[in-house]
Amino acid sequence: MPKVLLLPGDGIGPEIMSQAERVLDVVNEKFDLQIETEHGLLGGSAIDAHGVPMPEETLLKAKQVDAVLLGAVGGPKWDNLDREIRPEKGLLGIRSGLELFANLRPALTYSQLASASSLRAELVSGLDILIVRELTGGIYFGQPRGIHTNDAGDREGFNTYRYDESEIKRIGRVAFESARKRNGRLCSVDKANVLEATVLWREVMNELAADYPDVELTHMYVDNAAMQLVKEPKQFDVIVTGNMFGDILSDIAAMLTGSIGMLPSASLNHSGVGMYEPCHGSAPDIAGQGVANPLAMILSLSMMLRYSLKQEAAAQAIDDAVSAVLDQGLRTGDIMTDGMTAVGTQEMGDAVVAALQ
Repeated sequence: MPKVLLLPGDGIGPEIMSQAERVLDVVNEKFDLQIETEHGLLGGSAIDAHGVPMPEETLLKAKQVDAVLLGAVGGPKWDNLDREIRPEKGLLGIRSGLELFANLRPALTYSQLASASSLRAELVSGLDILIVRELTGGIYFGQPRGIHTNDAGDREGFNTYRYDESEIKRIGRVAFESARKRNGRLCSVDKANVLEATVLWREVMNELAADYPDVELTHMYVDNAAMQLVKEPKQFDVIVTGNMFGDILSDIAAMLTGSIGMLPSASLNHSGVGMYEPCHGSAPDIAGQGVANPLAMILSLSMMLRYSLKQEAAAQAIDDAVSAVLDQGLRTGDIMTDGMTAVGTQEMGDAVVAALQ
């Protein structure tokens, strides 16, 4: 039987996770998936219970299941803790512990939400971009790093932007394979005019291209890519880039769709085990108010069924249910437009469950 670990996390995480669990219960029965679930702690909730952001028990459980579904971690409650035990360290730790090197973040504009984008509807209507972000290397993990006092007596912060050839090859292959299954266009984003690490990145991507003659490879500097995403976003199909650039560009792409509250993500390792989570954060300012949008969490469940559990019919049923709910004009505050019906977290979950049934 497939096993899934649920990590609700912090802030709005438990609220939106509870709606995803309801949806999972429906498809589990409807499609006879026989998925077993268990819960764990990560982030601030783990700090409160165990004093660390990622208990050993959580990582052990994560290594014994077929997929992990995560809500969100972090919040101002834990901002004053030592950097090594903040909630975000738990997130980085589980990514590293499971070797989740490939982060897939789709930026898809539902036709019902084109008017909710900050850009003109004609620029984003039909938008369908996949950003493939390297997740366990680059400047977020590079050593040495730290803060020290230099010879002049000034405090100095330093980080190391580092990639080796094997790291670039493995994320490159994920991106080429993804482009091959879509429209056959891959844009590799770097800063090769300034950073040696990305000079190597570009060289390796060019070498890999020989194995994928059916995929058109182009290159773009990251500053230009940011500009092009808000100027002409539909020029892109698949974007592949490093950890830091991917972090930034995927958030830009997310807002093109109307709300980051609509976008799921998948983080995968070599064996296909993945961790699935909404692109948004823990939103502590609205936590506990019952107004958070649960659709990105529910769509993350859909990605989990599709990528790790290979249950395409169940995944598609969830996607169709979300689209049907949007057709009904139901909107949480982050995607609200004139003439639509305002609902909260529970009501949106109710509507998705009803559409599935």
